[in-house]
Amino acid sequence: MSEQPAPAHTAARQQLEPDAADGLRAYAARTRESADQLAAVLEDIAANGLPSVEECTPWEELREAHLARLAAQRPAVA
Repeated sequence: MSEQPAPAHTAARQQLEPDAADGLRAYAARTRESADQLAAVLEDIAANGLPSVEECTPWEELREAHLARLAAQRPAVA
């Protein structure tokens, strides 16, 4: 994807509030960082092959850790 803005169309575009624009830029930066990390992992696999089973974490453990992170971010419902 290009880092250049989309070309302007003939219709006027609605401008975002400054806080909304800053939030959107922050989200784009996080998304770009995640994509770069994924690309690095894929390049490592392509260059070196898959890791051994002993070096891997079972998906069930990853799932439980992720669910625990999500639960910690959200207050409990009574």
